[in-house]
Amino acid sequence: MFDIGFWELGLVALVALLVIGPERLPKVARLAGFWVGKGQRMAASVRHEIKVELYAEELRQRIKDQSPETEIREIMDDTSQALESISKLPEELEKTQESAPQEKSTPKSQKPHDTE
Repeated sequence: MFDIGFWELGLVALVALLVIGPERLPKVARLAGFWVGKGQRMAASVRHEIKVELYAEELRQRIKDQSPETEIREIMDDTSQALESISKLPEELEKTQESAPQEKSTPKSQKPHDTE
């Protein structure tokens, strides 16, 4: 995150030792560590809450997409399409009968019956 090397960290520690003094430096370091840890925990908590909210929103969206209303609409659409195709069926049959060549119906030859 920050590009701080060992020497820069050592320089900051030396300046802190000179400014704060050797008696109060352990207390200040402990307090700084406490606040840094608290900040990290708070940031992790916020990240976790954001993940939970995103996951919950994704679940809500999936439930909305898979709701019974959507399935009912799909079934109704399929049914209406099937009914439309059935209603067009007699017209199509008439067209195919008109376009088919008319065959003369000839009776099949009957076998002679044996008489006793």
